[in-house]
Amino acid sequence: MSDWSREPSGLTETDQSLTSSGNDSTMNDRTAMVAARLKAVYRKVVLPVEKKYRYDYFFESPFLSAIEFDSKPQVMLVGQYSVGKTSFIRYLLGRDFPGQRIGPEPTTDRFTVLINGPEERTIPGNALSVHPDLPFRGLERFGVNFLSRFEGSQLPSSVLRAITLVDTPGILSGEKQRVNRGYDFTQVVSWFADRADLIILLFDAHKLDISDELKGTIDVLKGHEDKIRCILNKADQIDRQQLMRVYGAPLWSLGKTMTSPEVARVYVGSFWEEPLKNLDNAELFEQEEKDLMKDLAILPRQSAVRKINELVKRIRKVKTLAYIVGYLKSQMPAVMGKKRKQQKLINDLPNVFRVILKKYNLSAGDFPKQQKLINDLPNVFRVILKKYNLSAGDFPDISKFSQKLKDVKFSEFSSLSNSMIENLDKSLVQEIPKLMEELPSEKDTPETLRAKLGAVAITNPNSANVPVPTRANKFGKGREEEGSNPFGYSATNEDHYWALQDSAERLYESFEALGPVGGFLSPTVARDVLVKTGLEKDQLRQIWNLSDIDRDGHFDHHEYVVAMFLCDAVIQKGRPIPKELPTSVIPPSKRHLLK
Repeated sequence: MSDWSREPSGLTETDQSLTSSGNDSTMNDRTAMVAARLKAVYRKVVLPVEKKYRYDYFFESPFLSAIEFDSKPQVMLVGQYSVGKTSFIRYLLGRDFPGQRIGPEPTTDRFTVLINGPEERTIPGNALSVHPDLPFRGLERFGVNFLSRFEGSQLPSSVLRAITLVDTPGILSGEKQRVNRGYDFTQVVSWFADRADLIILLFDAHKLDISDELKGTIDVLKGHEDKIRCILNKADQIDRQQLMRVYGAPLWSLGKTMTSPEVARVYVGSFWEEPLKNLDNAELFEQEEKDLMKDLAILPRQSAVRKINELVKRIRKVKTLAYIVGYLKSQMPAVMGKKRKQQKLINDLPNVFRVILKKYNLSAGDFPKQQKLINDLPNVFRVILKKYNLSAGDFPDISKFSQKLKDVKFSEFSSLSNSMIENLDKSLVQEIPKLMEELPSEKDTPETLRAKLGAVAITNPNSANVPVPTRANKFGKGREEEGSNPFGYSATNEDHYWALQDSAERLYESFEALGPVGGFLSPTVARDVLVKTGLEKDQLRQIWNLSDIDRDGHFDHHEYVVAMFLCDAVIQKGRPIPKELPTSVIPPSKRHLLK
């Protein structure tokens, strides 16, 4: 029986010398392809409409540059001072970075962008904003006061090769402190939020109140709820009973601030490299950290989808703006009384929005603060909303929009261009859906998935991930429990050692080529694989009984590996089929099923 504990050296599949760089190249090629086609759509279809109807003025968002489509995924950290934003970044990188400032007082007094580079250095904000290869030119609009509080931190890092990190100043509470910034903090946060792939909002377990400036910051993050991940940091400094009381506080505060019926997900833990001070909740903190790190790890693979999502949101806003401006233009008299008519339209802007809301079938969701006004808007707005099938969720804020209108002349507006609207609709209905088809989906066969992802991604789906930290020793575990050795566990570690681990890695590609559904081979597919080995029916029956460990009639990857191991041992080695599997051959995750 001891022979069955050893993995055969010539297990059917040959080794493949694949490197992660190959998969990085495939992933980058796919993202570059998506970016190139999005740039073409934006340049040819969207940008002319933005210029014609002054999108940059009304939404305070500059026109997109080509480099913004090519940029890496961005992760922005936001929170009050001393909640652990900079320490979190240091934990991710596994080292200090140029310009790092950590302390219990408000130490980070500037926006810091962390980028990958061959040498360690800091880059002043003015130089960073004009760098041809970085997407920060749009920050020039915030002036010299802001740029003097903006800097880049360059260092060689495997994490920064995949993503860009943005550290923000600690959010303050006093009115005097806010005035002394010298620039509009919330507008800068809004600019970064529009371009971020992930926004991490941190809270301190000992500092749960939401200040006025933090509330204002959360307000400008509305519309980006899908990107936000909330963290209750430093939770290891309180015991289990206190944690139960504290955990509800940020949920309650966020519920009032974000005015959303859904409860935000709050990750709890201690997000830095130091060991936990209190191990009462060690298992919970470890699992919470794994969940958060999983979101970070897969960002590069989701980058293409994020770029598409952001452009779609922008197109919908541009389309709505064109309808609004076109309507205001159409209401102006041809010769006399233009100034009087313009003032009347501004004063009656809620009614104007109601007309457009109905005519173009927009959604009231874009007017969360003006819901009372929307309910009282005249019927003409309802007519326009219905006629053009628009969504109120794409409308600008009424009060801000009315302020903008006071500084322009309606008579100088452009009339509604139906051809431009048709081009925008075509991009939403035809061009972008075609682009989505180029990305991996559940409908893909193994062959089409291989063409989209490349051979390395099929062999190792995690090879394109961000290398996030996995330090189990901080959760009170010893080195044997970490599983951090790249060569796996030794045979002396009976709880974790699996004799077929190397075979599992070699056979992953052949398993995927069989087209598993939800990670499982159907009984028919698995049966055909076994029949092709040429073994007798009685032998295959025994092998199936041993391999289908969870008795669900399907083979997952590990059960497939066990079955191939048994077939190979009978065919190549001439061994008899054992009555039961040795412990070392059973996948560790399934051993409890056989006890």
